[in-house]
Amino acid sequence: MASKAIEKRSGTEVDTRDEPSAEWGWHGGFPKATRFAGWFTVFALLIMLIGNHENNTENVWLVGMAIAVAFGLVLDIRKRRTAWRR
Repeated sequence: MASKAIEKRSGTEVDTRDEPSAEWGWHGGFPKATRFAGWFTVFALLIMLIGNHENNTENVWLVGMAIAVAFGLVLDIRKRRTAWRR
């Protein structure tokens, strides 16, 4: 009969079929650079509001995309702050 206990996997063993980058030694991400790039994108989208626009549709799209990216970044900040509680 199968055991109901959960078996823990060691964090050091990564199957190279699942993640090929583990084969050559690097396995990770760039969280600070990703957040910086996200806030830079929000800033760049809002700067694009300055210019010669024919109608307001372009402005709505720029502001909408900036809000969507900023919302995702705020959710990421919240996730990082509460990750240790789970």
